[in-house]
Amino acid sequence: MNTETLDSAPTLGVLYGRALLTARSGGQTLPDRTLELAGVRIDADTVADYNHVCGFSVGGAVPPTYPHMLAFPLQMRLMTDREFPLPAPGMVHLRNVITQQRPPEVGEPLRVAVHADRLTAHPKGAQVDLVTAVTDEDGAAIWGSRSTYFVRGAPAPDGAEDVPPAPPEPDPHVGRLPHAIWKVPGDIGRRYAAVSGDVNPIHVNGLAAKAFGMPGAIAHGMWTKARALAALAGRYGPAFTVDVVFKAPVRTPSTVWFHTAAADHGWDAKLVSPKGRDHLLLTLRETA
Repeated sequence: MNTETLDSAPTLGVLYGRALLTARSGGQTLPDRTLELAGVRIDADTVADYNHVCGFSVGGAVPPTYPHMLAFPLQMRLMTDREFPLPAPGMVHLRNVITQQRPPEVGEPLRVAVHADRLTAHPKGAQVDLVTAVTDEDGAAIWGSRSTYFVRGAPAPDGAEDVPPAPPEPDPHVGRLPHAIWKVPGDIGRRYAAVSGDVNPIHVNGLAAKAFGMPGAIAHGMWTKARALAALAGRYGPAFTVDVVFKAPVRTPSTVWFHTAAADHGWDAKLVSPKGRDHLLLTLRETA
């Protein structure tokens, strides 16, 4: 696989504009290259803003979901290339797996690399994984993720792989009673977009969301994952794998219930509606 080194992070607003122009011009195979950005440094003020929006305490370690914000512009750059086989507009985040060796530090020079992987059929369309690796300047692994994105109604291109293995399920008896009840604000999509740059219209505009088949504006999947990990803060160590499946969108505004249960070397959790509909399933396991 070839590596393309970028001079600076792509601008998400520009990429979303490009996405509208390239929505129907995809190829049949995934790009055979990795996008790489070196010398990336995490800014303390930006982390503080992110913590306020997602519920983490300010002044602690960089949240485990924060490096996704470093990777997402590179992901969008790949997904908006004319050769990319699936259209970016309306793309929905189905699953996100993070493996962290240690938290990155504010100001530390980092290298972020992203490539596309595992183009597969889905019962209602097609899906693809975007894989991220964050390393220090010596090449030591710090953080990695695999984000699975889905496009409703998109045909799987020729040569697409079989449907990937199912993710692990949390204990079905997680928390008979909710650990917490959250009021999801109506403006959380706009607030998260302001700190992350992810201005996907399904999160910031109700009419646009309905045009893409959503019930209305929905919360970003990575906000719900961050909010869940913030609620578990202090209950897991610095090295772990956390696997989240986004089962159903969280409308904004809405009320959701957060259930948790201790598991062997970690936690199981889920986010559900008051009527019992699963929104998010989470498994976290600490690693040595």
